[in-house]
Amino acid sequence: MTAEQKANLAGVVSVDSAIMHSTPCFVGTRVSVQTLLDCIEEGDTLDSFLKDFSTVKREQAIQFLELAKQQLIECASS
Repeated sequence: MTAEQKANLAGVVSVDSAIMHSTPCFVGTRVSVQTLLDCIEEGDTLDSFLKDFSTVKREQAIQFLELAKQQLIECASS
């Protein structure tokens, strides 16, 4: 992961021992990123997730998914 990607991730995901026992959450929320992945895995849409977890901003979710996509592509390519 590049320094730029790490900086982008830090603006989207927070890990704080005082919030959800250090579970990675979207910045400014108590919504874990795992919740988004679970919703997608279950066949839910991004809009459905955002409706159910209104504290997460669309831009945060999209940026997280883009970063995850980049990491998977890099991993598969190496």
